[in-house]
This record gives sequence, C-alpha cells and structure tokens, in this order.
Amino acid sequence: MGGEDERALRGSMTNAPRIGIRIYRAPASSARGAPLPLPLPMTGGASGSDLRADEVFTLAPLERRLVPTGICVAIPPGFEGQVRPRSGLASRHGVTVVNAPGTIDSDYRGEIAVALINLGQERFCAERGERIAQLVIAPVVQADWQEADRLDETARGSGGFGSTGR
Repeated sequence: MGGEDERALRGSMTNAPRIGIRIYRAPASSARGAPLPLPLPMTGGASGSDLRADEVFTLAPLERRLVPTGICVAIPPGFEGQVRPRSGLASRHGVTVVNAPGTIDSDYRGEIAVALINLGQERFCAERGERIAQLVIAPVVQADWQEADRLDETARGSGGFGSTGR
C-alpha cells in the first residue's frame, strides 16, 4: 500500500497545521535490506509519527544503544524534530529514549538515530522495521539573551527542586 493510501486510511488531525518535511530514505543494500516505510502517525489524532529500527538489535538491562532509522530529514528553519519514547515500549519493556526528547535541529541532514536504553529487567530484542520512537515536529523560538545585573523578584524566588511540595 502506498504512503498516500496509508495516510488516507489513518486519517489526519483535521484542525492541526501541516508542514511539508523533505525526507530521504537510505537506499536498499545487502546490509540494510529494502527501505523501510516512511514515518506515519498511527491514528488521526496522533501528534507524532513512528520511527522504525533499521537493524535487528538486542538491549540487555541497563544497556544503551544508538539505533539507526535509515532516514534523513530536512526540517524547515523555525522548527525542530523531537524524538520521544513510545509509551508501549516504555510501559511493557522499560525501553525508552535516553535523552528524551532528543532534538533534531533544522540544519541537521544526517541519518536519524535513536538513543535507546533498556530500564527493564529482561533483554529486549527488536526486529528491523520495529517501531522504536516517535518523531514530533514542533515550532521553536530562539532566545536573544539579555544580560542583567539582577532579575525581578517572584513569590517563588530561587526555590528549586521540590520547593513547591512533593
């Protein structure tokens, strides 16, 4: 089934703004196999599109691994890609994204790889093509830092970790 047909079946967030993202799939090779399906939201209300592992891998408990996806993207300036864990992998197996959310900057053109960690108590084995993370495209604002001699007072002040209660 082609990408357009899959999108039509899954539906789309009808009120959500849309942005075109150019994507390049690594070509088929004896090491990689056929190109994997493009990232796709799995439901009409999904905010992220699933990323797939482009290799077979195993994670022992507490092991980290950078897993290639076989795709490169051209995210427009003013946006970023946020690589987030899949809730099912996290809740069932303890597998999550180490640096969640991982950031894909708009000027990065290399292959997307996902830094996974197994926080579970058993080995986790994944097949090539398995969905391992989600990619959310989000707008960004760049700060113009303005050095100050002091900051304005607030009720919270400098109270940090745990200062507002449990």
